[in-house]
Amino acid sequence: MSLNVIALGGNAILETDPTDEGQKAVIKHAAKSIVDFVENGEEVIVCHGNGPQVGNLLLQQKAGEDEKNPAMKLDSCVAMTQGSIGYWLQNALINEFAKRAVAKSVVSIVTQIRVDEADPSFQEPTKPIGPFYSKEEAGIESEKDGSIFKEDAGRGYRKVVASPIPQEIVEKEAVQALVNAGILTICAGGGGVPVIRNGNQLIGVEAVNDKDFSAKVLAEAVEADRLIILTGVDNIYINYNQPNQKALEEITVAEAEGYINEGHFAAGSMLPKIEAAVSFVENHANRKAVITSIENLKNISDGAGTTVIGK
Repeated sequence: MSLNVIALGGNAILETDPTDEGQKAVIKHAAKSIVDFVENGEEVIVCHGNGPQVGNLLLQQKAGEDEKNPAMKLDSCVAMTQGSIGYWLQNALINEFAKRAVAKSVVSIVTQIRVDEADPSFQEPTKPIGPFYSKEEAGIESEKDGSIFKEDAGRGYRKVVASPIPQEIVEKEAVQALVNAGILTICAGGGGVPVIRNGNQLIGVEAVNDKDFSAKVLAEAVEADRLIILTGVDNIYINYNQPNQKALEEITVAEAEGYINEGHFAAGSMLPKIEAAVSFVENHANRKAVITSIENLKNISDGAGTTVIGK
C-alpha cells in the first residue's frame, strides 16, 4: 500500500456547466475513479484547484456588493470555495463508498498554507482575478484599497495579485493524524488559504497559491510515495499539437528539465505541473510523480500516464 496525494484541477471540475449541479456531476464522476484507486489498495489524500470557482464567486460578490453587503476579501473567498468544493468531494466520495459497501471515512478540512511575505511576487503581482473594469473604474477601485490593476489582452483591466511559492501546510499535524487513522482527507483546496506569519499569528493575504505546488508541499509534509496531478490529457506531450507530437511515459528529472528549457510547456498550463513533479522527486529515488487524466487514475500502477522519477 502506498500513500498518494492526488491533485484535481479546478478547471476539470468546472468544464462547461458552471451550475451547482453541473459541478457536482463532474465531481461524482471523479469520485468513482478515486474510489476505484482506493479499492486497488491505495491510501489517498485529495486536494483540488478552485480557479474558475473563486473567479465566479468574486463576480457574484461584486454584482451584489453594497454598504450593508460588502464583498469578502480574497483569502475569505479562497476559504469559501475550498469549503464548497471540499463538501462536494466529501459527499460524492462518501456516497460512492456506500454504494460499494466499503467502510471508509472521508473528511474535508479548510487548510491554510504559509507563504513568505518577502516572496518577490508580492512586489510584482501578475495573477489576474475577478471582473474586468474600464480604465476609469479600475482607478476608482485601486483608490479604495491600493489594489493593482493591469490591462488584460485588450478586454479591460483586472485586479492582479501575488502567487507566492507555498512554504508550509499550517495544519500538517492534523492532516497527518487523519491519514494515520486511515481517513481519506481532502485538504489544501484551491492551493490552500495563503497566510503569512507575524510573530505567533497567522494573517490572510490577498494572494493565490498554485494548486500543484501546494500539493507538492502537502506530499512532502506527509511523506507521500506518489504525487499524482490530474489534468485533461492522459500524458505529457512534447511538440504538443504538432505533427511530431510525442507522449512521454517515464522521464527523469534531467529529461524533464531539458524539455522545460526547450520551451515545450506553457507557463499557465502544463509547466507548473511538471515543475511541481520535478521538485517532489528530485533527490528522492523512492518517490514518483505521475501526471495523467482522471480516467487513467486506476491504471497508474500499470504504467499509465507520465511518470517523473528522480534518477
